[in-house]
Amino acid sequence: MFRVIATLFKIGVASLLVGTGLSAFNLSAEDILTRIGLTPENVFKLLEQGLAWALPNVVLGSMIIVPVWFVVYLFKPPSRD
Repeated sequence: MFRVIATLFKIGVASLLVGTGLSAFNLSAEDILTRIGLTPENVFKLLEQGLAWALPNVVLGSMIIVPVWFVVYLFKPPSRD
C-alpha cells in the first residue's frame, strides 16, 4: 500500500513541476491541445465514448473473473504468517 501512495505522490510532484515549467512559458492545456488539433470538448467527448465502450466490457468480464477468483481463493492453502 505504501508503494502505491509513494508512486501517486511522485506523479503528483512531477506533474506540479512540469505544470509550473509550462506555465513559465505561457503554455496552457488548451494551447497544447489546439496545437495537436483537439479541443477540450473533443477530448471530453472521446473520454465519454471510451468509457461507454469500456464499462460494459468490464462488467461482462467481471462476471467471469470474480467467481473464478473467489473459487481459487477458497481452495488456496492457508498461509503460514
